[in-house]
Amino acid sequence: MASESHGFELPLLLFAGFRSLIDELHRELANQGHPGVRPAYGFAMQAIGIDGASATEVGRRLGVSKQAAGKTIDRLEAMGYAVRSDDPRDARRKLVLLTERGIDSLRRSAVIFDALRQRWAAEMGPVRLNELEAGLRRVTPADGFSLDVQGWFGG
Repeated sequence: MASESHGFELPLLLFAGFRSLIDELHRELANQGHPGVRPAYGFAMQAIGIDGASATEVGRRLGVSKQAAGKTIDRLEAMGYAVRSDDPRDARRKLVLLTERGIDSLRRSAVIFDALRQRWAAEMGPVRLNELEAGLRRVTPADGFSLDVQGWFGG
């Protein structure tokens, strides 16, 4: 029989689960040759995507300003994870593209996330994990959410 739960515990447990997954991912990414990748960089690389994106698009996808996205892109460029290039469809804009190093970090992340999910399934049981994921899909926005965690917490 489960102990009595309180409403304030749910967001804390969800956040703790999120943090444990993200922290473990980054420990393993560091072990696999990507020690400088931080959560914000991973989210930005996801926002850039395989086809690339402008800084404005990256900002919109992350829920941050173009300037904030530009700073993250600058850091990704300095680390060798992204490059800016002329957009072949519009000479007035720059396109941000992932380098092979950036794509490698995303591929490795996908494999690590699968392993972490398997660990959670072994701990709580695959049926319970599937039910948890299905329930979260029902109560979270279908169109995504802003990843501007720092701005959200900072007010």
